[in-house]
Amino acid sequence: MAHSRRRPVTAAARRISGEAAVELHSVFSVPGMHCAGCMGKVERSLAAVPGVASARTNLTARTVEVVHEQGVETPNLIAALAGAGFEAQPRVDIEEAPSAVKPLLAPLAVAAFACMNVMLLSVSVWSGAEGTTREMFHWLSAAIGVPAIAYAGKPFFSSAFAALKRGRTNMDVPISIGVTLATSLSVYETVTGGTDAWFDGTLMLLLFLLAGRALDAMMRDRARAGVDALLRQAATGAMVVDADGATRWVTAAALVPGMVMRVAAGERLAADGIVMRGNSRFDQSLLTGESAPVPAREGEAVHAGTLNVDAPVDVRVTAAGTDTALAEIARLMEAAGQSRSAYVRIADRASRLYAPAVHTLAALTFAGWMLAGAGLYHSLVIAIAVLIITCPCALGLAVPVAQVVAAGALMKRGILVKDGSAMERLAEVDRALLDKTGTLTLGRPVPDEAALDALSAADASVALALASHSRHPLSLGLAQALAARGVHAAELGDVAEEPGRGVSATWQGRRVSLGRPSVADGMAAALDTGMGPARVIGFADRLRPDALDALDALEGLGIECSMLSGDGIAAVTEIARQTGLTARASASPADKQQNIASLQSVGRKVLMVGDGLNDGPALAAADASIAPGSASDVGRQAADFVFTGDSLLALPRAVRASRRTMRVVRQNFVLAIGYNVLAVPLAMAGIVTPLIAAVAMSTSSLIVVANSLRLQGAAR
Repeated sequence: MAHSRRRPVTAAARRISGEAAVELHSVFSVPGMHCAGCMGKVERSLAAVPGVASARTNLTARTVEVVHEQGVETPNLIAALAGAGFEAQPRVDIEEAPSAVKPLLAPLAVAAFACMNVMLLSVSVWSGAEGTTREMFHWLSAAIGVPAIAYAGKPFFSSAFAALKRGRTNMDVPISIGVTLATSLSVYETVTGGTDAWFDGTLMLLLFLLAGRALDAMMRDRARAGVDALLRQAATGAMVVDADGATRWVTAAALVPGMVMRVAAGERLAADGIVMRGNSRFDQSLLTGESAPVPAREGEAVHAGTLNVDAPVDVRVTAAGTDTALAEIARLMEAAGQSRSAYVRIADRASRLYAPAVHTLAALTFAGWMLAGAGLYHSLVIAIAVLIITCPCALGLAVPVAQVVAAGALMKRGILVKDGSAMERLAEVDRALLDKTGTLTLGRPVPDEAALDALSAADASVALALASHSRHPLSLGLAQALAARGVHAAELGDVAEEPGRGVSATWQGRRVSLGRPSVADGMAAALDTGMGPARVIGFADRLRPDALDALDALEGLGIECSMLSGDGIAAVTEIARQTGLTARASASPADKQQNIASLQSVGRKVLMVGDGLNDGPALAAADASIAPGSASDVGRQAADFVFTGDSLLALPRAVRASRRTMRVVRQNFVLAIGYNVLAVPLAMAGIVTPLIAAVAMSTSSLIVVANSLRLQGAAR
């Protein structure tokens, strides 16, 4: 089966008998897909195959993901795509995806070289060359132009032929017809000694078409390059420690859960795992954007791609290959181009109607001018201009190019866009509901700074040593805070942990312990070093960095914010006091969904920000949703956006970028539609020559691409 993986069974994948069918996801590479119309044809052709629940295209990666029952075979799916005019093959691994721009470079270079030379020859003809001189220049233009047109036009000719062979059309059909007619008419003029030839216009058309398509492919390759670069951060392999203590090198692809990797200082991890022996710090900037290395001790999780900074550690593999957190982030990044927004659907419908509409216009133009007495030659020239000038490349590029550029800009700022259409929804939100623990707060206990300041150097050293031997959340928080202060752990003996009581050990002949205080208000731990009374260290779940600034920024964007949490009243009240938000506590998943539905019923566009398992339904029900990278698997899967750092400023940044993206998309539509409204009547009136038509059509596509490139700074 083609790149298939099992997923939970959905209603769409149940057999008629009511028995749950095994649902598979297969991914196919479809290199001939290059516009919204192609996306629609691919999806419709696959959806018609019995047993297929859904098909979703990714224009950025030139792939389609098919959800189907187990009995649906790969050859049947490939045959369905072939019937729609698209060659396909099972998708190779994500890091091996071919470049979309490379196949276009040689045709683009040939078109550019030939166009420049033919244009130079045409200057003499335009300047008034007559007789034998003009004929010689026409013949030279034909000698250069005809083979160059045949080669440079191959991407369009092949696509058009594949569609026509199956009784279908696409936007490359009228392009190919226009290019073929213009070239044939130019050859006829050259052979018969006519005054005009259109080799220059035809080559210029191909040059600009290829340039626009190459720019689009370049941006998609750039988005893919972000995925590839991310995946390449994982080590190519690891030194594995066998049960007998022997070590051997194992490639990353051969690593499996349960193996123990020995990771030296300065090495990157090849898989996710749990630290078994040793303590070190890891540079996690690749995953979280945080520049400061993070301590990791025995029992703590570490991830593929992170850099071991300080000391060697042994790590037991928990996930490898495509199951690592790094690979999951890469999948989220790649999914950003899988937009099926309202704007994409508009472009899809327009592209679907394009070919028959253009053919009809060209035929009517030809017939009208013939009836007006213009003659075969002049009528044909005008019809060719209509075919050329009405190419909807700009319309097809209007949405995906903008979304790909914006998603790439957000990714650089640590915000992963799972679906380009999510930006359309996020741009419209006017109400935000935020969970507390793990969302407004970091979701991990942080010790009181004043209590840490009061510890002597010896006490801090003992506290770090004791905390590092426990997996309790308070111990983890204390160990991380002390390590960040540069504290070194003391040497302990006879370490023992009693569940519910704490950790005890021997230090310098005395019994020391870190455990539950006899009397404490809220979260706290008691450190007893055998010298005086135990020191009580209080803990709190702190607000995320810049939380107040982020909330102010959201309010400034016209988004009303409030807290919606499943936590108790006391904890929620304290965070509400710090943030100034109105809040609802002890909300169940059903309560959260009902709250969202109530707001939506009065016309509000709701953004849900949450991280827990109980937030999954609310994240899915909201108009748009964002989850932190530390969220549960359910939370990350249900959310439209995922931010990988600790700062909550990712929220207003994503909203601003989405609003700017949709402004650019609307501008692109105005540019694309306005161009056709102005240009088509001029072409039908005979005012526009094929050369001018080629320049005008190609320029409209380049303008849309250039306008979208402004979004490279959208995430600032």
